[in-house]
Amino acid sequence: MIILDIPSIEHVLGFIALIGYVVTLVPSILKIVVPQSKKTGIPNILLKQRRLLGILSFLVAFSHGLILIQKRQIDFSDFRTGLVYFPGLVPMTIFTLLAVTSNDWSMKAMKKGWKRLHQLTYVAMFVLTWHILAKMWGHWTILTPFSLATIIPITALYLVRLWQENMSSNKPRKISS
Repeated sequence: MIILDIPSIEHVLGFIALIGYVVTLVPSILKIVVPQSKKTGIPNILLKQRRLLGILSFLVAFSHGLILIQKRQIDFSDFRTGLVYFPGLVPMTIFTLLAVTSNDWSMKAMKKGWKRLHQLTYVAMFVLTWHILAKMWGHWTILTPFSLATIIPITALYLVRLWQENMSSNKPRKISS
């Protein structure tokens, strides 16, 4: 029999941040993987609020991390600590960069670099999956299955997106004479 713990406030905050983050990923992935979704208008509705939702999700994720750091009295001067918390620190670092540059001024100033920087969100997605699995393995809360059921499908859809983009770029092209 599996016993699921009651989540603490920091785990609830992590879950809320995860939901918000995944919602920011949905529009761009859906538009490519399920082109019919464009007709529904859902991707466009989500795209309009993506930046705000991303920043709010970052603030909630930051609160999640801050509470855990305070509760566990984490000492980042110890190298081993960095290794243990690596799966959480990497996405947090990426999300910090994305949140700080999620404004019109940064978009204009960084030009193409802004888009490249914001592609790091997909790196964060993979490391975040690792973070959830690594930190919750062996002591699941009632939120853990829902967290995994949220991040794993969006990660799988992203892989389908990459595969579709790769297949479309490898199509033989007609040579006109």
